[in-house]
Amino acid sequence: MEHAADGKRNGDLYRDYVDDRNAKSQDTLYCTSNGVPYPHPYEVQRVGENGPLLLQDFHLIDLISHFDRERIPERVVHAKGSGAHGYFKCTDNLGDLCFAEVFKQGKTCPITIRFSTVGGESGSHDCARDPRGFAVKFRTEEGNWDLVFNNTPVFFLRDPAKFPHFIHTQKRDPATHLGSGDDSTMFWDYLSQNPESIHQVMILMGDRGIPDGYRFMHGYGGHTMKLVNKEGEWVYAQFHMKSKQGIKFLTEQEAATKSPDHSQKDLYYAIENGDYPGWDFCVQTMTPKEAEELWEKQKINVFDLTHIWPQKQFPLRKFGEFYLNENAKNYFAEIEQITFNPAHMIPGIEPSADPVLQSRLFSYPDTHRHRVGANYQQLPVNAPRVPYRMANFQRDGQMAFYNQGPRPGYLSSIEPISFRHRSVDLNKVHNNFIGDAITFLSEIRPEDFNAPRTLWERVFDDGARERFIGNVSGHMSTCRDKEIIKRQIAIFREVSEDLASRLEKATGVKGYDGISGLRFNGTHNGMAKDSSLRAANGMTQKVGFSATDNNGAPVKGTHK
Repeated sequence: MEHAADGKRNGDLYRDYVDDRNAKSQDTLYCTSNGVPYPHPYEVQRVGENGPLLLQDFHLIDLISHFDRERIPERVVHAKGSGAHGYFKCTDNLGDLCFAEVFKQGKTCPITIRFSTVGGESGSHDCARDPRGFAVKFRTEEGNWDLVFNNTPVFFLRDPAKFPHFIHTQKRDPATHLGSGDDSTMFWDYLSQNPESIHQVMILMGDRGIPDGYRFMHGYGGHTMKLVNKEGEWVYAQFHMKSKQGIKFLTEQEAATKSPDHSQKDLYYAIENGDYPGWDFCVQTMTPKEAEELWEKQKINVFDLTHIWPQKQFPLRKFGEFYLNENAKNYFAEIEQITFNPAHMIPGIEPSADPVLQSRLFSYPDTHRHRVGANYQQLPVNAPRVPYRMANFQRDGQMAFYNQGPRPGYLSSIEPISFRHRSVDLNKVHNNFIGDAITFLSEIRPEDFNAPRTLWERVFDDGARERFIGNVSGHMSTCRDKEIIKRQIAIFREVSEDLASRLEKATGVKGYDGISGLRFNGTHNGMAKDSSLRAANGMTQKVGFSATDNNGAPVKGTHK
């Protein structure tokens, strides 16, 4: 093989991503996609001065055909977002809980974070009243670790099969093609039939519903994970990101005055001006025995995405911090194409039986393979940065850039691949799950209203309560069905009579006395006075009824 003038072999003369990312326009030469220099990008070939164009004009065909394919499908959820790069540093050793290398004091790794709204399309307003996504990619020495957060500690649901249905209600109406700002019927119809959403609704319609930019919000993992130490001992864990900037919010009136790209602009120029935003990285932990007792004594389910772990009982432990100090050079390449997957876990971190987490372990990478392509992890922004040469037996597919050369595509005895010793005894970490296959749907129970009630009575001040009533009643004003409002006020009444009475006055609609006389189509009603109302619509008590006394919680004896 011949050598080039700089000493490299011809096979080494490939385009380097980092070099291309940092090159200035003045350092480049205009070419077609196959690398041929071209004199001017605006020229076309035609027959004479006024004749038709020529099909042989590859430059024009190359230009137009690529232009026609410039868009990849936008995310179904979290479509509107912003992001940046930075670093994580472990400030306090976490080795007693987890043997992951990145949790040793002083360890650092590069990160990329993407923030987003949840329900809107890619061109929607940054200041919509909507939860915010908060996803972090840690590029550790043991592979990429992805954490997906929201800026709220709970979510609207705990039954994973509800997720697509719920998201549909946050989109445009299929008939009118109007969003919830102009027609909130779908939004409240879903919530009024699935009362376990109440805690998230309280947060969403409260002051935290519109953060004043992505720098001024916390991040909550919400899902329960497991941390394993070098002795093989494990605990349940939930991760928290606490903003060093504090939290700020916008009122409905203030949000209306902001740019549609307010959060993007705020984040970009803060970093550009050297005001690097940071977050403390904290964890809550709980032993298996404590998880069982938490259900037995307080009816808090550690596998329930609508429940929180009380911080007085399970205090936050800070072990690290991270900062964002570099903006993307190219938004599409570094933020639109970045992918996050909660199934991307490094040794020492394991999933729990949290059902919504279990569903997301499949859903996220499945989405990425559709949206970005089967080889999405070969893109530079997604590729691991590890100190060893990676290999597996995944081959081919669209855009297979690193296709593992001539190495056998199977486990060969002639050219054997290396393996690392197992670091986690899965038999101990994941217990023994033995039981009959069941169809499971959770039910609404009195404990589901405890945390929302505390929020209304003890966390909100008078001003926050007044703003909450205004936010809810204003949003309900475009709901076309009064029955939906009556049901939703009944759900609010289980939180507080004061709250329900205020909403009745603000909306002019008299709600039901409570939920004991209602049947819900989305969840079983464990508070129904009449047993015939307990089962969700379409089910009967004798056949297909799936409510359990523990609502999916780890009861006493679950863990060895």
